[in-house]
Formats: sequence, C-alpha cells, structure tokens
Amino acid sequence: MAKRSKRMEFLRTKAAEAGQVSLPEAVNALKGLEGSLPKTIKPCKFDQTVELALRLGIDPRQADQIVRGSIVLPHGIGKSQRVLVFAQGPNVAVAEEAGADHVGGKELADKIKDGWLDFDVAIATPDMMGVVGPLGRVLGPRGLMPSPKAGTVTQDVATAVSEYKAGKVEFRNDSAGIVHCVVGKMSFSTEQLAENAQAFLKHIQSLKPASSKGVYLRSVTLTATNSPGISVAA
Repeated sequence: MAKRSKRMEFLRTKAAEAGQVSLPEAVNALKGLEGSLPKTIKPCKFDQTVELALRLGIDPRQADQIVRGSIVLPHGIGKSQRVLVFAQGPNVAVAEEAGADHVGGKELADKIKDGWLDFDVAIATPDMMGVVGPLGRVLGPRGLMPSPKAGTVTQDVATAVSEYKAGKVEFRNDSAGIVHCVVGKMSFSTEQLAENAQAFLKHIQSLKPASSKGVYLRSVTLTATNSPGISVAA
C-alpha cells in the first residue's frame, strides 16, 4: 500500500473532526480543508473537481434495482464537455449548430475502432444505432455508449447537445451499489456547490427502485479530487 502524504494524513484528521454534518456544512468543511494546512505542508495547486458518493440500499445484481440516469445541474460542472454526435442528413447541421465538437457517421465509428476517444459524451440519433451498436465493446466499459435511458439516443439532437454542453452529467451505480456524480469545482461558491449537490440528491431519491427494501440512502460523502471525504447527514 502506498504511503499517504503528510498533506493527506493531516486533511483526513481534519475531515474526521468535522464528523457527520449537513450538506452546506460539508461544503464549507471541504472548501476549508486546504486553508487549514500548516505552512510546512504545500496545498493542492489545481482546481479540484468536487463529487458526491452515495451508497444506496439496492441489490446491483437485480436489473430492476439499477439506478442510472442523467441530470443538468443548476450551476453546471465547471467543465466544457467535448460532445460527439452520430447523425446523418439534416441532423448533421442541427448538431453542429447546437455546438457539437464532432459530427458524423461511419467515419467516426471507424476512428473509434482504431482507438480514437477524444470526446466526453457520445450522442446518437435512433437511425444511427446500426453504426453505433458494434462500438459497445469499446464505448460501454468507458461509460460512453449512447443510451435511450441516459437521453443520449434521441431524435432531439439540439437539446441533447445543449444540455451536455451546459454540464449535464450521467451516473450509474457500481457493483457495490454506490453512485458517484461530479457536482462542480472547488472554485465554485458554497451556495453553488450546495445547490448542485442538493439537486442531485433529490433526483436520486426520486429514482428509488420499487423493489428495493430498507433504507435507500445509506451514506452520503462529499469529496474532491485530492481531498478526503466529508460525511453528510442523509
């Protein structure tokens, strides 16, 4: 096991001292971690990505208990996403006008098969799924495969592109029943991060599977790229 840095050891102690707190308090605690470092320890120099991790009371092995979807957060995620669109005919111009970074058909699919993955989101119109389908082995494991449930297989290309450019994020529980979602950057204000996180929490609660039993939202943790997590009172 890699030895933890002095910085991380110090911040873990600070995070533990915060205990379990409300969402706004968790945001304040997370944002205050770097400022609590003694002068002998160097702070993180980049704008860390802030994320929520939710442990859900679901059985990930059951298809009817999978929790997945997408959401446009009130304040975006602080990052411009590179959007690729599989389209043909009039939809090519529609996608380009909406701000898509790459638009095409078989030629894009061939590039992806050859290892090109210079995009964050892939959107496809239904009539392009014959071209996109064979890419499942490449895009699926990376979370990039277009899906009707996530809203990335759609005839409304303009709306889909605009939403992802505005910071729409996708999520899906992992094999341990945990859902991760980016809710912004450390440079966001406390209010922006809290409102983004609250919007995501509310959305997840609305997706509770009918077949899941017991406590649904088991734990909530607010964390950042290079910082320990703060426990949030669910």
